[in-house]
Amino acid sequence: MNGFEAVIGQGTPMQITWWQMSVRAVIIFAYGVILLRVAGQRAFGRQSALDIVLTVLIGSNLSRAMTGGSPFLPTMAGSAALVLLYYTSIHIAQRSDRIGYLLKGTHQVLVRDGHPDPAAMRQVGVSDVDLHETFRSEGVDSLSDVKLATLERSGHVSVVKRKG
Repeated sequence: MNGFEAVIGQGTPMQITWWQMSVRAVIIFAYGVILLRVAGQRAFGRQSALDIVLTVLIGSNLSRAMTGGSPFLPTMAGSAALVLLYYTSIHIAQRSDRIGYLLKGTHQVLVRDGHPDPAAMRQVGVSDVDLHETFRSEGVDSLSDVKLATLERSGHVSVVKRKG
């Protein structure tokens, strides 16, 4: 056993001491912050399908590395590979509409000039109740006050109010 393995522990989770688990937690916390900075704030703020997949996979990987469920360094390397793949994917998607559509989806207009589009709402699974909840949170009193309501790729409904 080398010095690094002595500090972080090795073997099954039951063979890792409380202080080795604590050291792992500190290392993984710092590593997670670095991964967040490399991936960018978009990965953990926008929450498109691509962003959610990255968040779940990174969280799962890092938790397994911390608890000893997977080998420490290979799991950390795998997490870095996921962030690199994510970073590459979003940059390719930024330059290609087709790839962007495949990875991130597209927006869907739900209301135009005060008139809801029931077919679009059914297609994306948004009910009248969901729509009116969004309007209330945006300070819109009536459907007639809405110029445009769009379900964005992030899953957020954006509302443009009529002027006047």
